[in-house]
Amino acid sequence: MRVLAAASCAIAVALFSHPLLAQSKNYGPGVTDTEVKIGQTMPYSGPASSFAAIGRAMGAYFQKINAEGGVNGRKINLISIDDAYSPPKAVEQTRRLVESDEVLAIVGTFGSPSNFATQKYLNAKKVPALFLGTGANRVSDPATFPWSMGWQPNNHAKGAIYGKYLLKERPDAKIAILFQNDDFGRDYVRGVKDALGSKAASMIVKELSYELAEPTVDSQILVLKSSGANVFVNIATPKFTAQAIKKVAEIKWDVLHLISDASFSISSTLVPAGLENSKGVISVNFRKDPSDPVWKDDPGMKEYLAFMKQYMPDLNAQESLYAFGYATAQTFVHVLEKCGDNLTRENLMKQAASINNLVLPIMLPGIVLNTSPTRYTPMTQEQLVQFDGEKWVSVGDVIDAEK
Repeated sequence: MRVLAAASCAIAVALFSHPLLAQSKNYGPGVTDTEVKIGQTMPYSGPASSFAAIGRAMGAYFQKINAEGGVNGRKINLISIDDAYSPPKAVEQTRRLVESDEVLAIVGTFGSPSNFATQKYLNAKKVPALFLGTGANRVSDPATFPWSMGWQPNNHAKGAIYGKYLLKERPDAKIAILFQNDDFGRDYVRGVKDALGSKAASMIVKELSYELAEPTVDSQILVLKSSGANVFVNIATPKFTAQAIKKVAEIKWDVLHLISDASFSISSTLVPAGLENSKGVISVNFRKDPSDPVWKDDPGMKEYLAFMKQYMPDLNAQESLYAFGYATAQTFVHVLEKCGDNLTRENLMKQAASINNLVLPIMLPGIVLNTSPTRYTPMTQEQLVQFDGEKWVSVGDVIDAEK
């Protein structure tokens, strides 16, 4: 019996030490023992090229992670391609990433048009599209698109936060709304109205839209001013927001001006609009502002600025879009760490849908990330901020759109 037992043990050891039989690693496309290959498209050219800062920061952060040994011993290989903010180009480049480059996942692709154009394809192929750079509600709808997930608070949530603020602080406001005529603008407006509830009809005195192809929104501003509104909710991208801020100042419209967080950047929006003209505008924010001296001794900000100095030394560390990309990349690294050696597309999606109270060092205090299989919106909280002519200053407490 002792001989038989010894023989059995020897066979078991031989079996489990065999390289094929001992294999506990489970890999999907783009994964080896030394690498995880992911992809994204970004507007490195075209009308939204200022947002390319997000892709540059993500690439630089992955360089940092790789220099420190990677994630679970694997380097992150990010293939980032220009889509020129063109939906057909985004589809073409995304197909290349999936079918030729064979990436594990799409991570951080910016823009609603690009993500809408590729969403059905990626879901049909069961390729994770994670932490996408859009606040559009439909990228975080697990019932319809189980392989797509946004990152920042969605546009409905942002609009709801504005609505909650106005209901509390300006209950007698007369509100004029300008919005981009697409899902971005319409989701935002719906959030404002939902938060205002039964008072929406009486508080909102005028709504106008604009098309991306229009050269300016000057005519819309004149019509909105004539409505008698004393609050202006401006749901536009940087170019049109800068135009609106200039025009409001030019016609001396005395109004509380709320702008979308898509136009939060001081360098990309407020500088072109004129810093003096921009004084007093309000936006929403969830990350610490590198230009705000209040964070100069903050450990998370020191870590971010050290990263910028080492990995992006020739770029403006005060540009908030770099912080956006930095935090997006940190979120993906967190999920990748949770995957361990089970790096299939299915497990990557499973781990992305089970984030529990993740706190990122560059986020404002009180901002946490949470997901579940039925909740694909990692963030629902933001804080209102007001521009004082030099920097954004916090207004009140963090507001949660869902509470």
